[in-house]
Parts: sequence; structure tokens; C-alpha cells
Amino acid sequence: MSDLLDFTFAEARKKLAAKDFSAVELTGAYLSAMEAGRALNAYVLETPEIALARAADSDARIGRGEAGALEGLPLGVKDLFCTEGVRTTACSNILGEFVPPYESFVTAKMRRAGAVMLGKLNNDEFAMGSSNETSRFGASVNPWRRAGSDAKLTSGGSSGGSSAAVAGALCLGATATDTGGSIRQPAAFTGTVGIKPTYGRCSRWGIVAYASSLDQAGPIARDVRDAAILLGAMAGHDPRDSTSADREVPDFEAAVGRSVKGLKIGLPKEYRVDGMPSEIEALWEQGAAWLRAAGAEVVEVSLPHTRYALPAYYIVAPAEASSNLARYDGVRYGARVPGRDITELYENTRAAGFGPEVRRRIMIGAYVLSAGYYDAYYVRAQKVRSLIKRDFETAFANGVDAILTPATPSAAFGLGDKADASPVEMYLNDVFTVTVNMAGLPGLAVPAGKSADGLPLALQLIGRPFDEETLFATASVIEDAAGGGFRPERWW
Repeated sequence: MSDLLDFTFAEARKKLAAKDFSAVELTGAYLSAMEAGRALNAYVLETPEIALARAADSDARIGRGEAGALEGLPLGVKDLFCTEGVRTTACSNILGEFVPPYESFVTAKMRRAGAVMLGKLNNDEFAMGSSNETSRFGASVNPWRRAGSDAKLTSGGSSGGSSAAVAGALCLGATATDTGGSIRQPAAFTGTVGIKPTYGRCSRWGIVAYASSLDQAGPIARDVRDAAILLGAMAGHDPRDSTSADREVPDFEAAVGRSVKGLKIGLPKEYRVDGMPSEIEALWEQGAAWLRAAGAEVVEVSLPHTRYALPAYYIVAPAEASSNLARYDGVRYGARVPGRDITELYENTRAAGFGPEVRRRIMIGAYVLSAGYYDAYYVRAQKVRSLIKRDFETAFANGVDAILTPATPSAAFGLGDKADASPVEMYLNDVFTVTVNMAGLPGLAVPAGKSADGLPLALQLIGRPFDEETLFATASVIEDAAGGGFRPERWW
């Protein structure tokens, strides 16, 4: 059965349609892989009974010729997505054993398309982190290892469980969310493909909120085509989300393999940051060369306010988090720690329920929104955000079709390596990704090479609003040129 794990999403879909194997058989293979792969700590809740029941339903629909776009394909769901009747915790103690009575828009849409849910995937608590080390369930582990070393590496954050599960063949694909890089950075660290779509492309309804003006759902998958298929199934208008775009969802898969001849690709000079490793610089140049060889024009562009993006992001995001997380008070749902009065109940519950990083961001957010500091910090950060967005608009107005950058400043680092460092050092992992969220643009991470010690490295493509198709076309050029080889050696 292990060979069933080798197929991509697109390949498995064809095999199921041809009845080369059943959805129950495919699901069974992944459930066995999940059991064998628990050392990766990718899943925080396995749902084998639900998975096998849905797989059996998929086989019946396939037999009747009524297969949906994702029929019978086993997927993992990040623990930030509410799943009806299945525990959802955002990997935080404060939600306790919360079981939602409703389903998120994205997972409901995927279920209607026939997807089989294998379980809930690990993530940083409330999506606040870049290494999955803030999860109440402990960190997920990267299936990749440095050459000659058995040290455990981060699978990235906050969607570390999603990236570890996809890279380790514990699911065919996974849902994820991205507030400042939480799809693209984990994908880059694990040799998978991740896309944060344009803000509004996927509904946020039923996803536990971190920063509402930045959060966006998207997929992590094994290759560009799989990511395109999954995004097509996740996207769509939802009247329950006021920020959901009422736009037709294109055929993203049709864009994969499309010619990039004549496209203009921008290289932002401001992304050549001090201390950038030579292998990241070389990878970036190689990516540009591949696109030139495919017929694209590569030009230098300027995004002058990039240097302010990270500090502005770490004002805006905590500010929104402090507001969103005020609802967790121990009164209506989730964990409760009693007190002598309502104030003490709030204090006790939040002190016990929120982890250190979440508490840090709530306090930062409350501070920048407080009287006397609101104008000095939050208002100024929002003005910087407008300037960052204008930088991209200027580049696109000058004929640039997509922008090519590094995805991360390094390969995956070791779990615990940054435990004693300043929080700012961890935040610097988002240096290439936060601008995309601040501007509401689509961004895609695609594996493009390996580090000196054999770990995957990725490039990032940034597109015009609602032009994910160009990103898929451009990413497929890089994927083909890189030549694959982005599956880890099994050690678990």
C-alpha cells in the first residue's frame, strides 16, 4: 500500500477515476502512514473513522459517475479551521476541548467537492509563530534533516503541521493560513509548494482569527499543479465574510505550464538585505536566469518602503490580535479557571490559557491601541502599510507582471535554536513575506534548490491582486527547471 503514497494529487485523482484503487484503499494507506509518522507530530487529532466513512461515500459517488473535484482525496486540516463535531483548538489551551457546531466555509466547500479529512494539523498557537514551537501540543518536526545530522528541524510556522504532513506523505495536501508568511515559510522549509492567495479570495468565515485584515487561507501541496487544484476548491465568494471577494474563481490548474514568454518579472533591489547568505543570493539569481531562459524579461524594481514592513506588521498584527482574542474569557466556551469575581476569572483563565508568545503579542497590541499611543504607533503603521501597497501598485503599473524574491532568509533551523534569542530574531524569518500580507497580494513559495547541507530552499513569487494564475504559470517554470528531488529521505 505504501506506493499509493507516491502519487501527487493530480495523479491520484486520475487513478481513482480509472478505479485502479479505491478511495478507501487510498485513505487506509494514509492512515497507516500517519500512525507510522507520529514522530513528526504533524497531527494534533486523527479522525480515522470520519476519514474511512467519507472515503466509502466517495467510492459510491465515483461508482455513480458523480465524483467531485476532490473526490476521495485524503487531506489534512490545520487546527485553525472550525470542523463541525471535531475538536478545534487553534493549538491553544484556552480553547480546551472546544467542538464547533459549524464548519468553516473553506473546509465545507472542500468536503462538498469530495475531500476526505484525515485529521487536524499542528500549528503555532493562534497562528502566532514561525517555528510551530508555540503550539500547546509541542512542535511539529520537519521530515528533512541536514546531511550527516539527526538534529530535529522546524517545519516552519505557523502552518508547520500542514507542511510536515505534506512533505512527509502523511496527506496528499493540506489547508493552511497565512498572516505574515505562515503558508510560504513552512512550504519553503519543507520543499513543498504553498500559496497565500489575494486577500478576499478565500473566505475567513469559520477560521479562528489572528489578525483579520491580514489572515488568508490557502493550500500547501507537493507541487504547483496540486496547489492550483486545491486553491480552486478552497476559493469562492462567501456572503458571511464581508471581506470575501465576489469574483469568479478561475481554472487555476489550466495556468500550470502556460508560457511565460513576454512576461516582465521584477527583482526588488530592497530585498538584497544585509547578511543575506550567499546560497540564497545565488538561488535568487538562478531563478531569474530560469525565467529569462523561458522568455520572460527580468528587470530591477524598487519597493522603497520594504524596510518598514516588518516593524509596521508587528504593530498592526498584534493590535488586531488583542481585539480578536478578547473573546476568550472563560465565560462562553473553552477553558475556564474560576476566580472570586468576574475580573479574577478573566485574569486566571487568560493567564493559564494563553502561551507566552500569545500573551506577548496581546500586550503589544493593547499598548499600541491605548490612549496616547494609538496615533504614534497604530495610525503610523497603517500609513506605512498604505505606502507599501503603493510601492507594489507602482511596480505593476510600470508593466511588471510578477515579482521574484527569496522566500526565506535561510533554510530550516533547528528546533530550540532560537529559544534563548530575542523574539525579534524569530520575527526576522518573515522579512520577505510580510509585505505581501500588508498589501493584500498573492504570494507563492516554490522549491528551487538546496542548501549546502541538503535542505530545501525556495523562491517567492508575488503577483497582482487576483492574478494567482500568473503565479502558477511562473512557478511551474521554476519547478520544472529545478528538476524535482524535493522529497525527504524517510527516517521516522
